[in-house]
Amino acid sequence: MRFPGVVYAYYERRLRRSLANDRIPEHIGVMVDGNRRWAKLAGAPTSDGHQAGADKILEFLGWCEELGVRVVTLYMLSTDNLNRDPDELEPLLGIIANTLDRLGERGDLRVQPVGALEILPPELSGQLSRLGEATATATGLHVNVAIGYGGRREIVDAVKELLRDAHRQGKQIEEITEELCDAQISEYLYTRGQPDPELVIRTSGEQRLSGFLMWQSAYSEFYFCEALWPDFRRVDFLRALRDYASRQRRFGS
Repeated sequence: MRFPGVVYAYYERRLRRSLANDRIPEHIGVMVDGNRRWAKLAGAPTSDGHQAGADKILEFLGWCEELGVRVVTLYMLSTDNLNRDPDELEPLLGIIANTLDRLGERGDLRVQPVGALEILPPELSGQLSRLGEATATATGLHVNVAIGYGGRREIVDAVKELLRDAHRQGKQIEEITEELCDAQISEYLYTRGQPDPELVIRTSGEQRLSGFLMWQSAYSEFYFCEALWPDFRRVDFLRALRDYASRQRRFGS
């Protein structure tokens, strides 16, 4: 019975050895999709799927640290998700809050909220703000938690903030429009100051972005994995990195 496990471990080690350190992405975005389907297939409550997905997040971040990834953005809760049935949403928000506590307990992670905190329940919004402040000087893995996140909203929020700043500086609309460029908008995104993701992974077999990092992922490589998020294995991650390393990035050319 141990033979398959031995073969699997050997294959995983071979995959890891095949990855050159200089081809590991600096920033990886992950769409943690498939928790509900995982629960349905298991005949379990939906909350069990969300909890299994939360546990996988902690495991996944460990893999990223081992491989030298510097920044991870986790798509945990979209603006659309906030419209789910309260019977599902309330346990999910509790699981997210518990996951944030677990991230904060690590002590070495820099956890940054990425989303519209004002649309979240006050308890969760406050927890995110406090966690971001408490870990702001941490020097370990930088973890963006996209909660209450929508790609279109992020761009709108960026433009609004840019215009407010320009107004405070006494600029006229003609001057603002003449100066406006993509680099300026990037300076007002939720992820300002960070490198754009080189690789975006989505689990569960779905092949769409669902508004995730719409601006930042313009030149990202995408990898779609059939595994549901709770079933996502280290070997699946290594395969994604191998696939990324084999590509020639063209940056739109």
